[in-house]
Formats: sequence, C-alpha cells, structure tokens
Amino acid sequence: MVGGIIDPTAGAQTRVSVEQRDSPVVSSLDGLRVGLLENTKRNAARILDAVGAALAETHGAAELVRRTKKQFAMPLPSDVLTDLKSTCDVVVIGVGDCGSCSASAVADGIALEETGLPTAVICTDAFESTARAMAELKGDADYGFLLTEHPVANLTDEQIVQRAGRLAPEVAARLLGRRSSGVVA
Repeated sequence: MVGGIIDPTAGAQTRVSVEQRDSPVVSSLDGLRVGLLENTKRNAARILDAVGAALAETHGAAELVRRTKKQFAMPLPSDVLTDLKSTCDVVVIGVGDCGSCSASAVADGIALEETGLPTAVICTDAFESTARAMAELKGDADYGFLLTEHPVANLTDEQIVQRAGRLAPEVAARLLGRRSSGVVA
C-alpha cells in the first residue's frame, strides 16, 4: 500500500511566474570557498570532491566546504541554506541522477541563487525533463543547470576523475557567468 507521494516542491500548488533574472556570478574563483553539496546518491560526493579539486587546481579555489543533504528529494532545509550562505562563496550541487533528486537539486540551486549565492547544479541527462519541469515550476524556466551522462552510480575511480575533469570547466563557466554548453559527456 502506498502511503503518499513526496512532493519536492513542499506544497507549491501553482506555477510561479517571475521576471527572468540573471544568476548571481563571481568574477573569479581565486581564493573563494566552494561549497560541495552532495545528496547521498552513490558517487555524488566523489564526483563533487573531484570537481572541487579541479576548481582548486585550475581556478585557485581556496577552500572546499563539504555538506550533505540527507534527504535528496526534499527541499533544502533552512539551516543548511543558512550554513551554505555563511560558509561558502559559491556552491556546486550534485548529482541529480533520478527524477526526484534532479528536481530537488534544481529547486535548491534556485533557492540558493535567490539569496545571492552563485550555484552550479549537476544532473544526469536521463532526468533533464524533470529538472526543467522544476525550473519552470519555480519560475525560472531558463535556469542553467549542467547535464552529464547517466548513470553516475556505477562509475569507476578512473571514470569519476575523467567525468569530473569534463565537468569542472563547465561548473567554473556557470559560476563565472560565462556561456557553457550545459552538456558534459
């Protein structure tokens, strides 16, 4: 018997309509604190760690602030949002590799950017439509999240490093407000 359906929008009943807004960006990652918000999905933390290491090496990010969102399909708890806002200069969220966690990751990215915190969200391509639907529901249909090949759960150590190597330039471009393809193989 089904007890109910979890709604990652926490009760939103209608689509939100807002003016198109520009995402907050930074001029450089040099010396910044990069938040890595993983969602407990298999390999998410490992991919984010590798992306963070690449950002530190190639863009001078000074500190990697690791945080875990324990319920991947639920909205970002206000205490975690407050913590990220106070301890990070930018945030990378990932990895959305199912319908509910992809939608939730996009909602979290939009929520963080509404506080002025530049954010890059990584989802797998299999759940692009779910992520786009959440962006539209949150009133930002053009929200720029990054896509990577599905799945990520079964990647080997070598594949994680390779994937992160392809993701890091796209993450940096997103945080710096530069055009990126949004799609990473």
